[in-house]
Amino acid sequence: MSQPRLTPEIELRAINTLRMLSVDIVQKANSGHPGTPMGFAAPVFLLWRDYLRINPQNPDWIARDRFVLSGGHASALLYSLLYLTGFGLTLDDLKSFRQWGSLTPGHPEYHHTRGVETTTGPLGQGFSNAVGMALALRHIGATFNRPGMTLLSPRVFVTCGDGDMMEGVANEAASFAGHQGLSNLICLYDRNHISIDGSTDLAFTEDVPARFRALGWAVREVSDGNDTSAVREALDWATDPEKALPNEKDKPKMIAIRTRIGYGSPTYQDTAHVHGSPLGAEEVKKTRENLNWPASPDFFVPDEVRPLFAEIGQKGAELEAAWNETYSRYRSSFPKEAELFESAVVKGQHASGLAARLTPFSPSDKPMATRQAFGNVLQEASRMQPLLFGGSADLAPSNNTLIKGATDCQLSTPGGRNLHFGVREHAMGGIMNGMALARVRPYGGTFLVFSDYMKGSMRLSALMGLPVLYVLTHDSIGLGEDGPTHQPVEHLTALRALPNMAVMRPADANETLAAMDWITEQDSMPVSLVLSRQALPILDVPFERIATGVRRGGYVLREASKTPTVTLMGTGSEISLLWKLQDELERRSVATRLVSLPCTTLFDRQERSYQEAVLGSGTLRLFAEAGATLSAWRYVGSKGIAVGLDHFGASAPYERLMEEFGFSVPKILGRIKECWPELSL
Repeated sequence: MSQPRLTPEIELRAINTLRMLSVDIVQKANSGHPGTPMGFAAPVFLLWRDYLRINPQNPDWIARDRFVLSGGHASALLYSLLYLTGFGLTLDDLKSFRQWGSLTPGHPEYHHTRGVETTTGPLGQGFSNAVGMALALRHIGATFNRPGMTLLSPRVFVTCGDGDMMEGVANEAASFAGHQGLSNLICLYDRNHISIDGSTDLAFTEDVPARFRALGWAVREVSDGNDTSAVREALDWATDPEKALPNEKDKPKMIAIRTRIGYGSPTYQDTAHVHGSPLGAEEVKKTRENLNWPASPDFFVPDEVRPLFAEIGQKGAELEAAWNETYSRYRSSFPKEAELFESAVVKGQHASGLAARLTPFSPSDKPMATRQAFGNVLQEASRMQPLLFGGSADLAPSNNTLIKGATDCQLSTPGGRNLHFGVREHAMGGIMNGMALARVRPYGGTFLVFSDYMKGSMRLSALMGLPVLYVLTHDSIGLGEDGPTHQPVEHLTALRALPNMAVMRPADANETLAAMDWITEQDSMPVSLVLSRQALPILDVPFERIATGVRRGGYVLREASKTPTVTLMGTGSEISLLWKLQDELERRSVATRLVSLPCTTLFDRQERSYQEAVLGSGTLRLFAEAGATLSAWRYVGSKGIAVGLDHFGASAPYERLMEEFGFSVPKILGRIKECWPELSL
């Protein structure tokens, strides 16, 4: 689509508008980061003006390109663009930057500000999200596009700085993207050589373009970010497959652009000061003079540049209208595919009712590890939800994350549903966040102990409310001989501390089925599904009770013979132990209730009356879990008993470990006799 030809003077005026708006935004708040917006305004303006396919009037247009500002501290630049191009931000929103209740928080937040594609805070996260978006969008295109009728082929543009390039998560994700050949992914690298401490030479002297070439990326370098002709040439190369060399076509693209942080500031350009501090009133005045900008008013937008930004929105509306015509023809030719596309991709509504499609497990079945039960249930879940796909961080046979009969998702088979993330736990988390933002249903597996390696990504899953499924197996000392390096202790407590993270640790195969029934239905929070390595008996409880109870996070698994004196509660593998303990206490005439708390996250959201009804008002309470006891005390009270593991494990067969560390009926009975002498056991 042809664009009005810009004169160099008006083009520079538009770029300086972005610079000075960003300066004024930060100066008004007396807080923020003006340096990157000043230095990187020219490449970003060109990208938005001539290459980015978006429609500000419909920010959720499914065929749009995605723009990810990985260095979220440069948010003033993004907010300036959203204001000028018509995404709904007002001048007052810019003036309330970083203030209570504003639409312009310090770092961009998904679901908070129209046009923000993901929440980027910690460096490297936005980059890994962009990789996930590119992967999922390619997968959706491979699933729905038909010969002669391309429904979906968006690009993902991500801007990164030197800090992003230092982060390990970005390197993991870049390696994965290079292997996958994500040619729809384009990174604009803002190479200004400055970090908070000063020159990047203090700690970062590697050749980043060479590294990315080694990782399988095609790279172009631009020596001056203000050379708009050179930047345009590089963007033409990155976005036009006909301009790529034959060996570059199936590769993600990086444009490494040498810029000047704080460009235009006479005093602070090329210094660390301008990274994260307002210029100050006197330096703002000098910068205005240096850039030939009016001395007043603040937040000035020249009349001659407003149409340039408005045309971005007009072009987007035309692009969406053309796409709607294509989609109308597609819907006529492929009605079944269009129905799924509209529900799952456009609306984000995926099929539910998993439990009704499966027969519950029977107590007469052999004991089964909950990781095995998950693998079995996953097969039907994948049939129910065609856009459910994922894999493991090189642990698929242990995590049971493979969809049987499905192909691998690779460059040559982008519609495949089995992903191999490699030993890249942190990037796996960030990539899955990007996948969820593209409205597929992602899952990824590793051992629970390695959840530490992706905690940053898990936290952002929870902050954004993304339905990402973390499959975390080998959940306790029950994994046995691998020893304390692989035996999680504090991990359940740490994950439960994340707001809006559902931590589910099912007690048997049927609780696993019930958990997956809820997981595949809900779409407002991530889930850590914590699964056992060792086999667990299938408990003799009606499935209807389990299904209802799991959705509420906790329930009475087996009631006492009469009004209970004691409530036993726990999660996961310890429930079958408590089942035996309940039998023993009842045999000794102690009326005992058994409560399963598969998801304390959900249980804590229930009304107080339900919680008390389950836990038993006035009963003596014992909580057993093969991990740190910190999670237990809120449920057992001051007279309660917490049976757990507040130290590291050891290497031995798991049966021996459980006995040695107090997880046996005789040893727990000993604790009860000591703590509750009134029971007269």
